[in-house]
Amino acid sequence: MSERVCVGAIAGAFGVKGDVRLKSFCAEPTAIGDYGPLFTEDGKQSFSVKLGQPIPNGFSARLGGVGTREAAEALRGIRLYADRDKLPSLPDDEFYHADLIGLTMMDTGGNVIGKVTAVLNHGAGDILEVQRAGKGSALVPFTLAVVPTVDVAGGRIIADPPEGLLE
Repeated sequence: MSERVCVGAIAGAFGVKGDVRLKSFCAEPTAIGDYGPLFTEDGKQSFSVKLGQPIPNGFSARLGGVGTREAAEALRGIRLYADRDKLPSLPDDEFYHADLIGLTMMDTGGNVIGKVTAVLNHGAGDILEVQRAGKGSALVPFTLAVVPTVDVAGGRIIADPPEGLLE
């Protein structure tokens, strides 16, 4: 498990005083303001966060140390990470996306399908992108019927994909 989890991203500047458009990836979107300071992926920068008004696809937010529109615009596309110990504990049947990436997916017979490289969500539920050795990637629905077992500690996922999904 990683020490930090991606909780949001900066979508650009908002206004002229250095506020940013902040997109929250949290189950409760306003909670992103509670996990600060937030860090860049490389950990070289950190920001305190003060949420402003809700705006389409996120919030206006004031980040510590960002005082101009130009500085805010320069941060566009930056993903923000929170320390894992500041995030809430999850029930046994829920997972942070960061915990799923890198797990080995196996079928119910114990054969390796591949490694999870991404968790996608286009509105209808989570989908695991699995890189298969020499076969490219496959998209596997992350549902209880298709993925009955997730063993984060053991580094594996057991999947029972529908016939024809991985061909």
